[in-house]
Amino acid sequence: MLHDTDIRPDEIADEWAIRSELWRAEAENSGGKRRVRERNSRPLILTGHGTSLRIENGALSIKQGFTHYPQQAEQFRFFKGDLNLPRIIMLLDGSGSISFDVLNWLGEQGVALARIQWGGEPAVFASGAGFVGNPEKLRWQCETQANQQLRLEFARNLICEKLRNSITTLRDCVPDTSPRDQAIAKADEALAQLKSATLETMSDIRAVEGESAARYFAAWAGVEMRWTAAGRYPVPSDWRSYRSRSSILTGKKAKNWKASHPINAMLNYAYAVRVAQLQVEAVANGFDPFAGIMHHSRPDFPAYAYDLIEPERPKVDATILGFAQDRKFSGADFVLRKDGVCRLSPQLARAVARLCNSASSEFLMSLGVYENVDIANSLQANSQQKSGFSGHRRN
Repeated sequence: MLHDTDIRPDEIADEWAIRSELWRAEAENSGGKRRVRERNSRPLILTGHGTSLRIENGALSIKQGFTHYPQQAEQFRFFKGDLNLPRIIMLLDGSGSISFDVLNWLGEQGVALARIQWGGEPAVFASGAGFVGNPEKLRWQCETQANQQLRLEFARNLICEKLRNSITTLRDCVPDTSPRDQAIAKADEALAQLKSATLETMSDIRAVEGESAARYFAAWAGVEMRWTAAGRYPVPSDWRSYRSRSSILTGKKAKNWKASHPINAMLNYAYAVRVAQLQVEAVANGFDPFAGIMHHSRPDFPAYAYDLIEPERPKVDATILGFAQDRKFSGADFVLRKDGVCRLSPQLARAVARLCNSASSEFLMSLGVYENVDIANSLQANSQQKSGFSGHRRN
């Protein structure tokens, strides 16, 4: 005989399907309208098992993967020059197939393809623009990398912008508590220090930013998540309120990977989506996404994209905090692996990716020095103005 606290397998399956449909609908309904002759700027986000991309009679045919049962099959067809064709196609975990013909077709149409793994690691497969670097921008990256003072000034601008946006996130999205006030005061102090102090190494900037970040995430301790269907699908008690940004599963050294809390799992995914977008945008704008300035360059790491995301992280944080506090979640929205790592259900991951794309588009406009200027160009312009670099090779 089943007790009141026992869970039937069919109830688990039903809850998974119900929650998956809820997040699928939310992902599809997000985003605003566009003008008649305007190219679609929203990424196409694919997830689930059995996803396929192929070329049929010259058109791109896409079948969305399956994440639950029952689920209506989703199919997309795009023709060459189609204004509905997205600029970026994102593959979120899952499985499926893609052909060489598809890669050629995407490159011809200027569509980027990116894959985000379940743990939040981005893996960009192809940029639709191809990498045709802008000589002036590549030269600026190289000269800024080679000049310690220019590197420090670039990093200082990034972190100052990040701190200002962190203060906004704390005020708008975090409960009014003493730790929040302390975090805001620490961010103000760090801003003043970065503006006035003589910085000799990148470690000096990281130290100032790190102290502020510790207070910033400590202020999140008052953030709570609401849960539904707890009797049928119970969750760990630690999931009910936020604990810390670092995972408890990474051993003695605190790290952010292997998320053990739902909010951290959503943050990891959201950051990865934005890094993938920034990498594609950097290539499209003529920058080398691997030629980091604040972050060290290495072959397998898009360091420049990670430079660009620094001032955007607080905006991503605000989006996730609002999302986490405005909704009721179910244990069926997450998968708890045998090692204790928390991961998002495929349709929840899709909703998070769609949400962060909409938020980041608005944020890019607020960061631009001039209207319609992207973040990479804005940072380059700021750096050149303060350093006196004109964009021409020095003798």
